[in-house]
Amino acid sequence: MSRHIKIFDTTLRDGEQSPGCSMNKAEKLDVAFQLEKLGVDIIEAGFAISSRGDFESIEAISENIKNSRICSLSRAIRPDIEAAANAIRKAESQRIHTFIATSPIHMEHKLKMSPDKVVEAAVGAVSFAKSFVSDIEFSCEDAGRSDWNFLVRVFNEVIKAGATVLNVPDTVGYQTPEEFGALIKYLSDNVSGIENVDISVHCHNDLGLAAANSLSGVLNGATQIECTINGIGERAGNTALEEVVMAIKTREDSYNCHTNINTKEITKSSRLISSITGSIVQANKAIVGANAFAHEAGIHQDGILKMRQTYEIMDAEMVGLTTNSLVLGKHSGRHAFVAHLKTLGYDLEKEASEKAFVRFKTLADKKKTIRDDDLHAIVSDDSQQTIETYVLEGVNVQSGTSTTPTATVTLSKNGSPVTKTETGDGAVNAIYSAIDAIIGESADLEDYIIQAVTEGIDALADVTVRIKENDRVFTGKGSSTDVLVASAKAYLMAINKRINRRDNPRVKAHI
Repeated sequence: MSRHIKIFDTTLRDGEQSPGCSMNKAEKLDVAFQLEKLGVDIIEAGFAISSRGDFESIEAISENIKNSRICSLSRAIRPDIEAAANAIRKAESQRIHTFIATSPIHMEHKLKMSPDKVVEAAVGAVSFAKSFVSDIEFSCEDAGRSDWNFLVRVFNEVIKAGATVLNVPDTVGYQTPEEFGALIKYLSDNVSGIENVDISVHCHNDLGLAAANSLSGVLNGATQIECTINGIGERAGNTALEEVVMAIKTREDSYNCHTNINTKEITKSSRLISSITGSIVQANKAIVGANAFAHEAGIHQDGILKMRQTYEIMDAEMVGLTTNSLVLGKHSGRHAFVAHLKTLGYDLEKEASEKAFVRFKTLADKKKTIRDDDLHAIVSDDSQQTIETYVLEGVNVQSGTSTTPTATVTLSKNGSPVTKTETGDGAVNAIYSAIDAIIGESADLEDYIIQAVTEGIDALADVTVRIKENDRVFTGKGSSTDVLVASAKAYLMAINKRINRRDNPRVKAHI
């Protein structure tokens, strides 16, 4: 039997630290349910001490998730550990993940602590955490730039204190696969008692080597990979779950190990994260990109038609894509619509299904053919969990080469409509000015991204906007065949998130 590699998903903690990727409690719970369906072994649900919102999200996930272990991060200090323990106390399977930096540059310049004091703090944190739960993960932050003998010393001591998982993070994405693999082997050979605990790897993608480094760690003794959906995370992101899982599955002959991931849930998980965060997956992204299983070159198409394996090393259905060629249009009925949604992985409640069907019919009247990407956008747009303080009722725009762009927008609040007309430098600017006038305050617009999610002149447009308030970024997303309507919907979603989530900034951890 091959080795089981545990998948530790930190999308809700490290992934959420990616600028613009913050999620509210309802969104986090949706993600946690999907991660449970995906089959991840451990869900790092957040950093409990960082904010009340994070604490409550971890608590809600702990109450509802039954098949994955729930973990909360903490620094190596008592208040953090107590908050983590309280947040996960209702989880059926619990873990506290505590960390302290061990590289010379971090100890000297950030912690201002001697190596002896760092060892003392690490042991104290693990011992204290052990008084709450039995499963304790300990991380040496910036292990990739730490002295190897010092890592052995720290890990020896935390194992004695009760650590059950030793995490080796390449915090700044500095290592090469050869170096990182050698480090894991050195620790495997020199840390006393390491055979009785899990060796975890947590790699960042600053040099584009996160997946390669993680897999090199597996080849040299690691038994757990820490990763995120779509590789989201600080700076250039984390190890992408879909990449390491499919590498292990596709090349089991090389890695001689397996995961418990239900790979058919990968695409749905990717699209859920992209929809909630507004973080667009690049078309050529491995496994989950729009072009990952697409073939345009004539030679490739000829080969695929004769034998799929000539140009595909994975079956698209393995990751949850469908090869179904069913064409949906304005004459399709509800039964066919719902049946096709199920082939795409969506099993909607009756009310959500009705809303999606109405939107589908509206779109079908405008388009000759509805594609799968249209359906994904329809469902994603209707499944957002943002509380709508303001609801978009109407948008009318006048614009042209000799006309000052003017927008009339109607929003309702508590059922009462308000209409304002404003001008702007362009049509979108005029729309946003009208929305600001109704709400009574303006927004600091950080990003405006427009993307056609389907082909043709009647393409469905996806607009993503990010607005900033102090150090918090709020993301909104809207879809429509009318780019101006999509722009208004995206901006209003971000505004509603800002209204709903004006709380204290969270503390960030970089591991």
